[in-house]
Amino acid sequence: MDQPYLEEAQQNEMSFVDHLEELRWHIIRALGSIAVFSVIAFLAKGFVFHDIILAPSRPDFFSYRMMCELGNKLGTEALCIDKMTFSIQSRQMSGQLTMHMMVSFILGLACAFPYAFWEIWRFVKPGLYPQEQKSSRGAVFFVSILFLMGLLFGYYVASPISINFLAGYQVDPSIVNEFDLTSYVSTLTTMCLSCALMFEMPVIVYFLTKAGLLSPEIMKVYRKHAIVIILVIAAIITPPDVVSQLLIGMPLMLLYEVSISVSSSIRKSDLKKLNQNNA
Repeated sequence: MDQPYLEEAQQNEMSFVDHLEELRWHIIRALGSIAVFSVIAFLAKGFVFHDIILAPSRPDFFSYRMMCELGNKLGTEALCIDKMTFSIQSRQMSGQLTMHMMVSFILGLACAFPYAFWEIWRFVKPGLYPQEQKSSRGAVFFVSILFLMGLLFGYYVASPISINFLAGYQVDPSIVNEFDLTSYVSTLTTMCLSCALMFEMPVIVYFLTKAGLLSPEIMKVYRKHAIVIILVIAAIITPPDVVSQLLIGMPLMLLYEVSISVSSSIRKSDLKKLNQNNA
């Protein structure tokens, strides 16, 4: 094997190693941000659990008060929640400590998500073509905003209504609802994170359309199939009640329609640029 070929191979190998090293540091910084927020959440135990995690289990929660005000304007007290008919217990010796650590990590992940995504995007963006970089401008902003909107929707809308429905459901008055802390926190975090991820649908559709893997025509043709899939996903990620499934399914259907508009806009823009180049 001649010397020039060996030198070129060594340069390519070093370039690949350099890229791995750069990716490693981006991942380290992303994980570091999650760790920092997790530690902060762990130290703020009282605020995190009393004012955030356990807030939907009390009748003075913001969403319940807004529902009651809405009911008063409509002339009905059916939407007012005076008391929660359940209690939360920890039935394992290390249950509270384990849950404290898990909740701290989840909050750290949620709070650090914009920065962590920005770090990964900084590594991916230089590998894109200039036109692709231009078309993906603002990706971090929109991904972060949609994630936050989904998180807030899950926390203030989907979770409290689901928790209230499940807490008040009884097959017989003699059965008392005493939920384990793990079950309660799992329901709350699953609803919130699922909504946060589902709200990223328009961004995913945007990039798939730019890549030529998706079109508004395809999305319109398979709209009925998508509705069925959305309802199935809602049934999987929510507790087994129709109310929770509709609370997740309806916004997802709306996001699907918004995604069709996004895909259509991208397609029109690409066709316009193609016509200009041909002219």
